Amino acid sequence: MVIRLSKVILVWAIALFATLVVFNNVTDYDSNFRLVQHVLKMDMIFPDSQGFWRAIDSSVIHHLFYGFIILIEFIIAVSCWVGGFRLFKHINNALFFNQAKRPAIIGLTLGMLLWFTGFMTIGGEWFLMWQSVTANGQDAAFRLVMIMGMVLIYLAQPDDEKQV
Repeated sequence: MVIRLSKVILVWAIALFATLVVFNNVTDYDSNFRLVQHVLKMDMIFPDSQGFWRAIDSSVIHHLFYGFIILIEFIIAVSCWVGGFRLFKHINNALFFNQAKRPAIIGLTLGMLLWFTGFMTIGGEWFLMWQSVTANGQDAAFRLVMIMGMVLIYLAQPDDEKQV
């Protein structure tokens, strides 16, 4: 029971985090939008870089990228809240608890995809974000990928009635 409760709490912790990220991105739109804009424009990478041809200067595309990021973050938050509540509802039954993991697993997987594929792979490697001292979200993205990955692995472990 304690293990299942810890899984619920960790899923809710991710849900709270994603909710606050969405809240901040919506209520203080320009702060993180500027990061996305600089990454896509590639205006803060090494001046002699050979990758400038990849830059996207369209403000419309910048807003579309940022809107897509916020949408995925919202889906992560909702999936983890719903997943946590479904898990909590079935906390006393291992079989139903295992079956209730799907929304949380979807949310955690989307989080890993967003921050690994979106930020570390596309932002970091395609748009060369790693070359920027100020417009570089790779360290934060790595921390999120590691935390979500650990929670996902832990959550995915089968639960049985014999557990503490």
